[in-house]
Amino acid sequence: MGDAFIRHIELLGYEKRFFPSQHYVYMFLVKWNDLTEKVVYRRFTEIYEFHKALKEMFPIESGDINTENRIIPHLPAPKWFDGQRSTENRQGTLAEYCYALVNLPHKISRCLHVVNFFKVRHDDMNPVTDSQSKKPEVFLLPKDSKKNPTDITGPIVLQTYRAIADYEKSSKSEMALKAGDMVDVVEKSENGWWFCQLKNKRGWVPAAYLEPMDGPDESEEQEPNYAGEAYVVQKSYTAVEEDELTLKEGDTIEVIHKLLDGWWVVRKDETTGYYPSMYLQKAGEVNTSVKSELRNRGAPPRRSTIRNAKSIHRQGRKKISQETYRRNSKKYIQNQRNMRGNSQNKANVIIEKNEPEDSKPKAQPAVPPRPSRDLILNRCTESTWRKIL
Repeated sequence: MGDAFIRHIELLGYEKRFFPSQHYVYMFLVKWNDLTEKVVYRRFTEIYEFHKALKEMFPIESGDINTENRIIPHLPAPKWFDGQRSTENRQGTLAEYCYALVNLPHKISRCLHVVNFFKVRHDDMNPVTDSQSKKPEVFLLPKDSKKNPTDITGPIVLQTYRAIADYEKSSKSEMALKAGDMVDVVEKSENGWWFCQLKNKRGWVPAAYLEPMDGPDESEEQEPNYAGEAYVVQKSYTAVEEDELTLKEGDTIEVIHKLLDGWWVVRKDETTGYYPSMYLQKAGEVNTSVKSELRNRGAPPRRSTIRNAKSIHRQGRKKISQETYRRNSKKYIQNQRNMRGNSQNKANVIIEKNEPEDSKPKAQPAVPPRPSRDLILNRCTESTWRKIL
């Protein structure tokens, strides 16, 4: 395999930390060419020093020789005192800077200076903390921040979830869990993998292994939509459980229920079953990188496959059986067919009613009476009444 390089850098937000003193660090999600994703933390002073060194390495591209040749993006210098307001206001500029940086020519975007700066450090995985200090406050950048970079969320109290069973990680980007562990959820992805942190550890965890502290997650899940949304299968999957579906790449299906654990209920013709959401793509959307990424990723485990788990989800969560899905789905399809049949019958009746009316002879216009002799003599010319009388 070739040298490592960065495919994408996304600014997630920033953290307000209190050890060894109050300061702010930006959170970046770095996506590498081997399809791994890492979260790194950098102070703005570090980013600016990196930027200055990059300009020195490429004086032509930085515009030091001729300003017209500059392609390296601008980055404002840090202030004497960087408070929370300046940290917030700088996020839009920093997000644009990272986007432009990755899209520079390969000799810049893939140089060792860039690659090494965004590699995971020891303190990214194990930040220096003090048990006596306050817990860091997390500020996440909203998804529509490109349209409005200044619209930043307030201090976010991350949701705490409990692990319902032991989980052994299968890749470096995941995080191992033990039953009863309390984790903070940073990001919930609809593919069933959630990015969590536990003390000084961070990583992706299957949503099926987590439950909230106060009750089941059913309020966050959408209700079934038996009309269905059209999706295209991006990766084949062979059913393991009885209530799953076996589909091939390229199949078009309908999603009728999106569940948080990453296993959606889908319909193929009149058959319904569970299918990994990460292997699906909405019909009409174009994403050429999806297929290559999915080949190296596995579907998350389902809640029903977790053994010996005393979970709230099994006690209080309203569960819809597969038989209910199938029955309601068939009922919806049948109702749609009946509605189409009724509309066609009504159209036929209207046509039949109109046909006899069209076949009837149309009424002729009334013929006006012949004018009288006196009227002709008084109103017509001499030549006219001579011809008629």
